Amino acid sequence: MLVIFDLDGTLLNTIADLAAAANYALEQAGYPTHSSEAYPYFVGNGVSKLLERVLPEDMRSAENVEKLRVYFKEYYGANMTRHTRPYEGIQDLLSALRERGINVAVASNKYQTAVDKLVRHYFPTIEWAAIEGQKEGVPVKPDPSIVFEILSKCPTPKSQVLYVGDSGVDMDTARRAGVTSIGVTWGFRPEKELRSHFADNIVSAPQQILELATDIQQLSQ
Repeated sequence: MLVIFDLDGTLLNTIADLAAAANYALEQAGYPTHSSEAYPYFVGNGVSKLLERVLPEDMRSAENVEKLRVYFKEYYGANMTRHTRPYEGIQDLLSALRERGINVAVASNKYQTAVDKLVRHYFPTIEWAAIEGQKEGVPVKPDPSIVFEILSKCPTPKSQVLYVGDSGVDMDTARRAGVTSIGVTWGFRPEKELRSHFADNIVSAPQQILELATDIQQLSQ
């Protein structure tokens, strides 16, 4: 049994630190910034897409994205844990899953070094089957490659895999990978987005993920 988690908006509320880093990059490059309230709709498809979205429409070139990326990573690397916190109940959920012998993994569109740092910082006692972020040459979600990479490290029948996320991107990733999706309502995107992307399950509390995982585990025994 394996539960794969998205990171931003699912395990961690990272929006304030992402907004601060992107706005810092915009300021350094001489562009207007955005309110924190706008950022939930900018994130979800990796840093490149985030930086493209925050740029003025007529300035969205690959060159300008790369310029912003340097400033973004400079700021985010030093400040990514300033305001970020796990969502309520997540630590208990992860511990309970592991106590039941259920494997856990992370699949994120955030770049790998940041994913490693955040997961190790906030969940140092959890044994992870895999921690996968965005890597050069590997397509980002909703391409299912990241799920297949996790399954190569933790071989599990797809019928015993749950994929948990807060966005349509995550629901699409699960469907393309052929695994069961769980959409969470506490993240960055509204419930209607989860429904419109055909979430197999929608939950409003981490305890419900434990219940679903335990049910599948018992059926497979």
